[in-house]
Amino acid sequence: MSEEHPTAEERPTASDADAWAAACAEDLAAEQARRRQQHGTPPGSAAEELRRLLDTVADKLSDLQSPLLGAVAGPAAQQVVQQVVQQARAAVEPVIERNPDVFDHLASAGQELLAAYRSAVQTQEKRWTSRTADFEKDPEQGEDGGPGQRIDLD
Repeated sequence: MSEEHPTAEERPTASDADAWAAACAEDLAAEQARRRQQHGTPPGSAAEELRRLLDTVADKLSDLQSPLLGAVAGPAAQQVVQQVVQQARAAVEPVIERNPDVFDHLASAGQELLAAYRSAVQTQEKRWTSRTADFEKDPEQGEDGGPGQRIDLD
C-alpha cells in the first residue's frame, strides 16, 4: 500500500462502507438485546416517562372513581375526574411534542441536584460523626467533659 496515495484497489468502496455499517448495526442490536435480557428494558426518554406517568395516573383515577366516587358522589364526580384528566393531557401533550429535549434536560438537572444534595448531606454527616481535635476530650477531663480527678489505686 502506498503511504501517500492509495491505489484504486486499496480505497474503500461504497459496498465496503455499507457492509461495515450493517455489521455495526447488527452488533449494536445484539448488544442491546443482551442488555435488555440481562437488565430489563431501560427507561425511555423523560418525555416518554412523563407520558407513561400521565397514563398511569389516569388509569388509577379511573379505577378509584368507580367504587369510591360512584358510591359517594355519583356520576357527576366521575365526569369531573375524567374531564380533569383529559384537560391535563391536552395541556401537557403539546408541550411534550414541541420540547422533548427539555424534559431530558430537566431530568438531568434533577439528577445533578440530587447528587449535590447527597454530597452536602454526607459531608454534614461526616462532620457530625467524626471526632476532630476540637471536640476530642482532654485526658484530664472526665467522661462528661468536666474536670476529672485521678485516683491512684496503687
